[in-house]
Amino acid sequence: MSQSKIPVFTHEDFLEPYTHDPAAAPGRIQCIREAISDIAEYHEVLPASWEDIQRVHTDRHIQRVIREGLDPIASLAAGGAVMAALEGMSRPSFALVRPPGHHASADASWGFCYYNNVAVALDHLKRRGLIKTAYVLDFDLHYGDGTVNILKPKGYAAILNPQTEDRSEYLKIVERDLARVQADIIAVSAGFDAHRLDWGGILLTRDYHAMGVLIREACRRLGIGCFAVLEGGYNQAVLGKNVRAFLLGLLGLPAPN
Repeated sequence: MSQSKIPVFTHEDFLEPYTHDPAAAPGRIQCIREAISDIAEYHEVLPASWEDIQRVHTDRHIQRVIREGLDPIASLAAGGAVMAALEGMSRPSFALVRPPGHHASADASWGFCYYNNVAVALDHLKRRGLIKTAYVLDFDLHYGDGTVNILKPKGYAAILNPQTEDRSEYLKIVERDLARVQADIIAVSAGFDAHRLDWGGILLTRDYHAMGVLIREACRRLGIGCFAVLEGGYNQAVLGKNVRAFLLGLLGLPAPN
């Protein structure tokens, strides 16, 4: 049975530019909100706790983010991921947050990222005994080095970053990997910059719907939940459409025309 709406964890502060990089561009969050308004069940997020951040990042890195004046917005984004992960244990959910996080390692970050939202969220679940294992699908255009650097040594999370410029092969890689997933939750680093009209020039809008469906099917097979966290995606003319298509797939609803 499909849901008609998806819990979306976000905050008004994400509408405001917080620096000058493309992830903070005016209108980026707003275009997504407009595109998903009819299928979104909105929840206001709270910042991640100090414990959540300190379990994933070094004090030196946290102090660097604080000095740059970016801790409030970065902590809010991480908090949104934690809330989406907790909700995701029982039904698909989405953290509509920024800054993104998958280029944030324990002691360093780049690529518009500061705290690793997905890693913070999964650590929160693991620490509370809600999961033993996790699977991360990172379909952002860029390799999620921070997520790999943080989670791989811990040994409880399998991670897929599809790396191909062939659209058909891309979807086959995702389908094959999800078909053999064994995990207690699926987390998605949902970057939309691999789209044909974005930086990557690879995927079509319907491909994001297809990946949402594949994730949903894997969750149903395993009897587990899933959550997604916004990463990249910069062409506002198509970003909202792509997010909407992905969420429709997660919900088990038909692809957009």
